[in-house]
Amino acid sequence: MRRLFITGTGTEVGKTVVAAAAARTLAARGQRVAVFKPAVSGLDDYRDGDAVPDHHLLRLASGSTQSDDEIAPHRFGPAVSPHLAAALAGEEIDPARLRAAAQAAARDADVLVCEGVGGFLVPLTLGYLVRDFARDMGAPVGIAASAGLGTINHALLTIESVRSVGLEVAAVVLTPWPDEPGVLERSNRDAIGRLGQVRVEVLPHLDLSDPTSWPPLELL
Repeated sequence: MRRLFITGTGTEVGKTVVAAAAARTLAARGQRVAVFKPAVSGLDDYRDGDAVPDHHLLRLASGSTQSDDEIAPHRFGPAVSPHLAAALAGEEIDPARLRAAAQAAARDADVLVCEGVGGFLVPLTLGYLVRDFARDMGAPVGIAASAGLGTINHALLTIESVRSVGLEVAAVVLTPWPDEPGVLERSNRDAIGRLGQVRVEVLPHLDLSDPTSWPPLELL
C-alpha cells in the first residue's frame, strides 16, 4: 500500500489544497484513496462562512467514505498548535494511537494521503513532532509552499529538515500559482528547484467546491 505525506513550509500555505489535489488525482486514476490528518485545529473559524474544514475537503477530493474520526482523530476549536489545542481541551495526543489510526484508515485502500499539521516541526506533543509522525509513516513527502517573497528560504529549510530524517522529497508545490506569474514567482520556482535539487510543481487557485475542475497533481 503506497503512502504520500504532505507538509508545508508553515501555516496557511495551501497544504490541505495540495493534499486534496494529490488525492483527487489518484482517485481519478481509479485508485482507492484513504486520507488522514492526525489533528485539525481552528474549527471555530468554520462556524460561519462557506469554507469547509480540512478533513471535509480531503474526503470530498478523495471520494472517501471515511468518517470524521477515521480521517482526523483529534479535532479542536482554537486555531493553535495541536499540542496546545489538546491541552486546552483536556486531551492528550498519543503517538501510538495516531500510528494505529493511520494504519486503520489505510486498511482497505490502495494509497493513503496523509496531511500534516502546520509546518514540519510543529509539535503534536512536546516530545513528538509532525516530523516524527512523517518518519513513522515512511512516505515520500510533498511540500506545499507559497509562490511569493520569502518562499525560497522556507522551502529550502523544509527540504533540509525532511531529508535529515531520511525521507524523500517528492516535490515542492507552489500555490496558489498566479495566472500571470511575474519575475519573482518564476525566479522562486527556478531557485527552489536548483538549490534544493527537487522537482517543483505549481498549482493555481482552485474552486474547492468542484474537484472535477482541478488540474492533476502527480506526486506519486
